[in-house]
Amino acid sequence: MAENKTKPTQASVADYLSAIDDEARREDCKALAKLMTRATKLKPKMWGPSIVGFGSYHYKYESGREGDMCLVGFSLRKGDISIYGMADFRGQDKLFAKLGKHKMGKGCLYVRKLVDIDPKILEQLVAGSVAERKQRYV
Repeated sequence: MAENKTKPTQASVADYLSAIDDEARREDCKALAKLMTRATKLKPKMWGPSIVGFGSYHYKYESGREGDMCLVGFSLRKGDISIYGMADFRGQDKLFAKLGKHKMGKGCLYVRKLVDIDPKILEQLVAGSVAERKQRYV
């Protein structure tokens, strides 16, 4: 079975954020790191070369595949900021309805700019997702 490529590294989160060329996107990512630090009460850590992650959990699927991943995290992608670890929890749909301009994937939230969303709602979504994932896995 293939090994998970996304693992925690010793790379610097500050260096990753500082290396973002576009100033507005760099500031959005710095603000997102602060928001997630508040919501999780955890320090950020690099997972692989481009994911800023918070905490970790061990998962095991029915297929037998297992590994470790950050509870929540984000990465700057070409068009959007990808926010990973959006777990289903009670009341989540109402929060997403109030969030603002976003797209959803399987467990991922995509936002173009932080100004497009309500950061207080995002903080609630992150905190709720972490609580749900901890209840299931930790």
